[in-house]
Amino acid sequence: MSATKEITNMLFVAPTLDERELEVLSQIESLKKSLRFQLTEPRRWSGALRRMAFARNVQGSNSIEGYEAALDDAAAVALGEEPLDASTETRLALEGYISAMTYVLQIVQEPEISVSEHLIKSLHFMMTSYDLKNRPGRWRAGAIYVQDERTGDIVHEGVDLERVPDLMSALIASMNEPAETTLVAAAMAHLNLVMIHPFRDGNGRMARCLQSFVLAADGILAPVFMSVEEYLGRNTQAYYDVLAKVGGGTWSPNNDARPWVRFMLTAHLRQASTLQRRVRASEQLWVELEKLQESHRLPERAIGALFDAAYGLRVRRSTYMATLAEIDEEISEQTATRDLQALTDSGLLVPFGERRGRYYVGAEPLRALREMASPRRIRDDSDPFAGS
Repeated sequence: MSATKEITNMLFVAPTLDERELEVLSQIESLKKSLRFQLTEPRRWSGALRRMAFARNVQGSNSIEGYEAALDDAAAVALGEEPLDASTETRLALEGYISAMTYVLQIVQEPEISVSEHLIKSLHFMMTSYDLKNRPGRWRAGAIYVQDERTGDIVHEGVDLERVPDLMSALIASMNEPAETTLVAAAMAHLNLVMIHPFRDGNGRMARCLQSFVLAADGILAPVFMSVEEYLGRNTQAYYDVLAKVGGGTWSPNNDARPWVRFMLTAHLRQASTLQRRVRASEQLWVELEKLQESHRLPERAIGALFDAAYGLRVRRSTYMATLAEIDEEISEQTATRDLQALTDSGLLVPFGERRGRYYVGAEPLRALREMASPRRIRDDSDPFAGS
């Protein structure tokens, strides 16, 4: 028996895509190619959009596990700054996930990359090392069960402990095989890791991180824009439901994975459509902010702070300085304080709090601009596979 056949006999296997699934996949690829052209040319606003997309992915993936954080807190932690509201436990979970995902975004830039047991365990260590009870970087030491917090019922049992090393070896081998469809290969890596449940804690986050790793290596679009973690965070119950349907409560690799593949294709379609709207809105908003900056004779570097505030984020001196440092524009604390005071005096920001706890929110002119640049739209939540 060939190695590939041995692998497919051990793991959940993707179905052959039918006509409708291929149509949806084509729609997704078309959207992503369009986005690639829109985001290829370097523009100041695209950096802010990229930073917010990363924060949304981090926020979405961690919210699924009960680590709730405001978007600006997720963005602050991604910049290495303290969050305003998040608890210590949430901050540590965010920091761990950000470390793992940042590492993924770095290594996918290498010309040749492959998945290994060492890589997976290293990502898990980065993600969960804030608590040694999680056995960071090590397979679990016993049986594991997933419980529905609403009912207390056990909804999934991980594979028997002695099978974990062999199944993870099979998963790793499958990920290093050439993939016909990257989106499907990434979804199957996610599904198999969740169903094996090789770790004591952090299996869901690791599965989503692994999916992002496969997507990031695709090259169609910048890795941070390929993720569907925001969508999963907003549709957590549907995500749990399809995993329960496909998994059947225990390790059952012969079950039909089609519902899972369709769920993930839907996630990519919806997330790409959302991103396309945000790209257009961000470009329009930045143009209007440039007009405000010029009319109020404000420093051009301050537009980024106005952009964040217009989108409802709380701006702090430390995060303002950190966002500028990311684009190699270092400023002193005194300069940052002067800039934020100038934005306040211009009636564009409103300050709250004192000293280290001081932050700024967008004043009415910024809120009005956001509404103009990003009018509320009816979100398309229809099922692209309805009737098929």
